[in-house]
Amino acid sequence: MKSKLIVSLVTVVVAVFLLGGMVPVYAEPDWGKDHPRRSQVNKRLKNQNHRINEKVKNGEMTKAEAKKLHREDRNIRQEERYMAKQNGGHITKQEQRTLNQQENQVSREIGK
Repeated sequence: MKSKLIVSLVTVVVAVFLLGGMVPVYAEPDWGKDHPRRSQVNKRLKNQNHRINEKVKNGEMTKAEAKKLHREDRNIRQEERYMAKQNGGHITKQEQRTLNQQENQVSREIGK
């Protein structure tokens, strides 16, 4: 009787162990990184980063000025991520407008 109980207990433990491996693993959400509004905002940030680096490279901007502008862009990017996190991976049209207005200010500071 004891051996049947032990065998049953071992069977249950093994079954739980095996089935436990079948529980879905929840991966990090995609955060809608390819969502059109997010892509547009992030493409602008990438472009501005390139413009800043080119101005430093060409001697048209000091490293201190570039550092300030990179920090501003980084803050915009963090805000974009926070907004997306609040909206299931997307940003709203109004949030996109707000971020673009902030990017416009940085763009004016970068100059042409």
